Amino acid sequence: MFRFLRVTAAITEAELAKMFREPSALLSRAVQPILWLAIFGQVFSRVRGIPTGEVSYLAFMTPGVLAQSVLFSAIFYGIAVIWERDLGIVHKLLVTPARREALVLGKAISAGLRGLVQASIIYVVALLMHVELRWEVSAIAGVATGVVLGSATFSTFSLIIACIVKTRERFMGIGQVLTMPLFFASNAIYPLEIMPEWLKWIARFNPLTYLVDLLRGLMIVNGHSIHSAITNCGVLLLTLVVFILIAARLYPSLVK
Repeated sequence: MFRFLRVTAAITEAELAKMFREPSALLSRAVQPILWLAIFGQVFSRVRGIPTGEVSYLAFMTPGVLAQSVLFSAIFYGIAVIWERDLGIVHKLLVTPARREALVLGKAISAGLRGLVQASIIYVVALLMHVELRWEVSAIAGVATGVVLGSATFSTFSLIIACIVKTRERFMGIGQVLTMPLFFASNAIYPLEIMPEWLKWIARFNPLTYLVDLLRGLMIVNGHSIHSAITNCGVLLLTLVVFILIAARLYPSLVK
C-alpha cells in the first residue's frame, strides 16, 4: 500500500509540474467559460420560459459553466498520454514494478487539482457579474470536492479513449464528438424537467448531470439539487473507480 501511495504521489507531482511550467494553458481554457457567462448567460437571462426556481438564469447556469469548463479541460487530457508514448515516457513507466492503477490514479488526481484552478476563475467571474454565491466553508469544500472528482473522472475517461484510438488525430476527432453531447445531454444550461423523456434517460446516465447537480446545490444561494450531495459524490466516485480500473487494464495497450 505504501508503494502504491508513493507512486501515485510521484505521478501527481510530475503532472502538476507540467501545469506550473505552462500556466498560460490554464488561463486560455478560461476564455470559453467567461464568454458563456458574459454573453450567453446575459442574453438568456432575459428569456422567461426557462424555469429556474428562485434564482436568475445567470446564477442557474454558473455551476453548469463550471462543470462545462471541467469537462472540456479534462476530456482532452488523454492527448498528453499519447505524446508521452511518442516520447517513450509510457514505455519507461510500464517497465517499472509500479501498479497500473497507481499510474492512472496519479494522473487523475493531478487533473482534479487542475480543475480547482478553473473553479477559482469561475468564482471570480461570477462574483464580478454579481451572481449570489455561497461562501460557507462547507459549501466551498463541497464544490472543491465535486470539481476534483469531476475532473478526475473525465480525465480518466479521456485516458481510456487515448488507449483505444492511440493516435492524436483520431483522439482529437473523438474528443470533439463526445464533448458537446455530454454537455447538452445534461442539466448544465437547462433543467431536467423541460427535457424530452428520451433525453432525460440519457441525462440520468451522464456523470456530468450529477456534477452539475452537486455544484448547483452548493455553489449558489437558493440553489436546488435533485439528489443529495452524498448521492452525487457517490455516483462520481463510483464512476471514477470504474474508469480507473478500465484505464489501468488498457494502459499497456498504448505501446502495442
